[in-house]
Amino acid sequence: MFTIDAHLDLSMNALEWNRDLRKPVAEINLREKGMDDKPDRGKATVSLPELRKGNIGLVVATQIARFVDKDNPLPGWHSPEQAWAQTQGQLAWYKVMEDAGEMVQIKDLEGLEKHLNLWLNELPFGPKPIGYILSLEGADSLVNISYLEKAYANGLRALGPAHYGPGRYANGTDASGKMGPQGLELLKEMERLNIILDATHLCDDAFWQAMDHFHGHVWASHNNCRTLVSHNRQFSDEQLKVLIERGAVIGGAMDAWMMVPNWERGKSKPKDMGCNLEVLIDHMDHICQLAGNADHIGIGSDLDGAFGKEQCPYDLGTIADLQKIPSLLSKRGYSAKDIEKVMFGNWLRFLRQAWKSDNREGLSS
Repeated sequence: MFTIDAHLDLSMNALEWNRDLRKPVAEINLREKGMDDKPDRGKATVSLPELRKGNIGLVVATQIARFVDKDNPLPGWHSPEQAWAQTQGQLAWYKVMEDAGEMVQIKDLEGLEKHLNLWLNELPFGPKPIGYILSLEGADSLVNISYLEKAYANGLRALGPAHYGPGRYANGTDASGKMGPQGLELLKEMERLNIILDATHLCDDAFWQAMDHFHGHVWASHNNCRTLVSHNRQFSDEQLKVLIERGAVIGGAMDAWMMVPNWERGKSKPKDMGCNLEVLIDHMDHICQLAGNADHIGIGSDLDGAFGKEQCPYDLGTIADLQKIPSLLSKRGYSAKDIEKVMFGNWLRFLRQAWKSDNREGLSS
């Protein structure tokens, strides 16, 4: 089944992990054999061939670069300018993948429909390019608000103002506190540019503030349920209900510590913790019960998001195994129509709605 994955850190893997994503996953992992600079070496699950194998023809692909002040222990760049430069290097990787025919940027309704037609109807001579919608995970790299329009001109169509810890525009996971004037100005400019607000990673204070101040389109690219795994990284039922009311789609994430309770990083193992794709369905089903329908869930796997097979469902060998999800949903009683919604239909409906009247003058399409 054609599939959309709403969160993959492809450029981060290509540049910071030095992975040639044009290669099969097995070849990437073989080249990393014996390396120990990162805990997920030799345990990758994502590459462009595996996306094609899994019929995952459209992804939301990130740029990411954190600014860290003197007292911030998280890894990151020491100035917003350095962070911006990092995201531009990531953008350059996406562009060179386009030049090679490996990927194609999707930034408007016309491009979306053309790409869908290619994947669903046409028979190309060679491998189909992976469509990608550009998203910025954490807004720290925007040197000032004017940089948002520069990013939009480069194809940015979704933005999560925060990542982990304190941010320049909003506070994220494991932090607290509302957005200041700069964060509220960012939301206003996002709304003007019709950039989708990704509520993922917003701390609770910033989340509720954003829901009050932002009137554009909202999704949560990769989030699970706090009721099932109690941590501020997950959404509470109250937050999920507000997102549902706003027409959001919430992408199920496959980072094991977000899927099962009591996970200990670097110690727990997926099989020992019972972390499989059925657990992902538990999170999805919880959201469906809150919504009363299957219109607000999708896939936002976050696979290879600084973790690999050591910290993802044990019954997933590569990202191509997302194709196991339809049968799992069917066993839970989900109809064929609802399964299509989960695999691609809900994200597709959201994008068509968000982009249907995006014809503002003076801005790059």
